[in-house]
Amino acid sequence: MVLGSCHSGIAAGMVALQLFYNSSTGLWKTTNWWNSANALQTTAEYSRLTGDSTYRKTLSNTFEKQKHKKFLDPWYRDDDGWWALAWIKAYDLTGETRYLDMAKTIFKDMQKGWDAQCGGGLWWLKKQRNYKNAITTSLFLSVAAKLHLRTPNDKGTGSYLNWSKRSWAWIKKSGMINSKQLVNDGLNSRCRNNGEPTWTYNQGVLIGGLVDLHKSTHDPSLLRQAHAIADASMRSLAPNGILREVCEPDCGEDGEQFKGIFMRNLSALHQVSPRDSYRKFIVKNAMSILKNARRPHFGLSWSKPSDRANAARQSSALDALNAAIAITSQNQMYQAESASLNKLSILQKGKGYVTDWTRDGQWITFNVDLTCSGAYDLAFRYASEKDASRTVYINGKSIAENHRFSSTGDWKWRQTHLSKVRLNAGRNTVSVIFNRSKGSRNELRFDELAVKPR
Repeated sequence: MVLGSCHSGIAAGMVALQLFYNSSTGLWKTTNWWNSANALQTTAEYSRLTGDSTYRKTLSNTFEKQKHKKFLDPWYRDDDGWWALAWIKAYDLTGETRYLDMAKTIFKDMQKGWDAQCGGGLWWLKKQRNYKNAITTSLFLSVAAKLHLRTPNDKGTGSYLNWSKRSWAWIKKSGMINSKQLVNDGLNSRCRNNGEPTWTYNQGVLIGGLVDLHKSTHDPSLLRQAHAIADASMRSLAPNGILREVCEPDCGEDGEQFKGIFMRNLSALHQVSPRDSYRKFIVKNAMSILKNARRPHFGLSWSKPSDRANAARQSSALDALNAAIAITSQNQMYQAESASLNKLSILQKGKGYVTDWTRDGQWITFNVDLTCSGAYDLAFRYASEKDASRTVYINGKSIAENHRFSSTGDWKWRQTHLSKVRLNAGRNTVSVIFNRSKGSRNELRFDELAVKPR
């Protein structure tokens, strides 16, 4: 479910993206062939997250208008990978096997680019074999891993799983992942890291491929590598916490697409192996996009007022907003250890709960960052030998002066709830306060706050 202000701002942006759509060709105007594949992914993901069926006809129309080409580019092999991913996402949304079959057709053609030069990997160009880069083989890995997950009895030499493992083994050995855990653009003529820019989309696609390969193999090293790249990207490619492409403010027709691809795949990692740092990063970028938009259009920079509008800028920003919707649709957990405490202490570092809480002037405050305003349920995990009570404040205003925390008996953990609490888009504060004049009483151990969308 999409809530309040989040729905209106993002929905308007989605409508604006479709204004660039040419129903006669099935592609998006103002941008290129591969960008249209990404705009299609954005559209399918928005439809999945929101349950909005309006744009399903766009998927079908694009397929019918361009299927005679089998979505194969005559020049660039990485372009094929984007279309394969788009049709996998369309299949996931609709269940229509024609989309999955097309992705498999594209993948079969991509295999032609693999050879033994530099120990493996795919050539970027189809008519010239002079450059092996990160994006082409990372896309190959990602498509293979996704197809394996959707193909029963896929195993053995030449299987999708086999190709995804081979692709990762080659990327890992190639040296394209540098000492800072960032992916450079490709290899030089001596099959060594060429030191070219660490574009955000190179980080994102490899993260996504590792996540999907982990789903099949359960190899923990794959998630460790995905986390390492994600963390390095947030440190090095996001001044003040807002993602920035090295080419800004002039990124041509390709670079303006890159950041959304990173956010799309960071979201995929967060779904499988959540970290609070990813949640905060996604929310912060989404809020900055909405703040700087010339609604309904989004620009190249996510930290400055929007410049000109086109389909690549729009779909890239919407990828980040889709990632925020995915987070808003999940329960968000806030541990007592990460909260602000006044005259309180944490017992058992690592397990982290508040104790010795029986005096006026003692409180705990959680900072809750949300992309979407709306009604949420709050769940407090606590333990109390006797019935206890506290005052609960939201954004500085009391909403429950004497909220009851029923005895759990022998300090067992339990949850108590506040329902339909109105929270804002952006930063919110949730404070639980001991105030004897309002009826607060008895010791209370407090472990975590869960914020649940309704």
